[in-house]
Amino acid sequence: MRMRNIRRAALLLALLLTLTAALPAAAATSLYWGSRGELVRQVQLKLQKWGYLKGAADGVFGQDTYEAVTHFQRKNGLAADGVVGEATFAALGIQPGSAGASASSGRSKNLDLLARLVYAEARGEPYLGQVAVAAVVLNRVEHASFPNTISGVVYQAGAFDVVSDGQINMEPDAQAVRAAQDAMNGWDPTGGCIYYYNPARTTSSWIYSRTVMTVIGKHYFAI
Repeated sequence: MRMRNIRRAALLLALLLTLTAALPAAAATSLYWGSRGELVRQVQLKLQKWGYLKGAADGVFGQDTYEAVTHFQRKNGLAADGVVGEATFAALGIQPGSAGASASSGRSKNLDLLARLVYAEARGEPYLGQVAVAAVVLNRVEHASFPNTISGVVYQAGAFDVVSDGQINMEPDAQAVRAAQDAMNGWDPTGGCIYYYNPARTTSSWIYSRTVMTVIGKHYFAI
């Protein structure tokens, strides 16, 4: 009996030590004013890329980073508390356990649908072109001539052949998800375009009446 009690005590002690050791890792998944390190730098690089942060990506969470984070949070419908927690990491496309990795699970319905469209329409295109396709959808959401939701734009009658032929239902790869997230976070390589087409595939003569602003890969982007 005595030996059994000793073994139980030893098991409980081992469990307690394991839980205690895990606490710093859990705490490290939030970044705030005063935080330092590579994960802070990865957040700063994302914020720089999308125009929220003008200062240096130096791995130090200070005034500039705090203001950039709160601005990003407000733009993405998050609580603007200046703390980079689970929801903000996900919106940035960063997994705290592997800085810079794309958050591919638990994505929102809007992100999932936009990623599916990108994959169906632009797989095989350069990454910049995939972001551009996603940006066109988002530009349409903001334009008076189109539906004001992502699903409304994607499923607008006759807008995308990949909807009618079923390709929209394919599971997007990680790159398509990342491209959609980059566009949702404000990156628009097209400069505001609301149309795109592949001249080798389009059957519409009307699309040629639109002013082409840029060409990325096989797609022409127009207004």
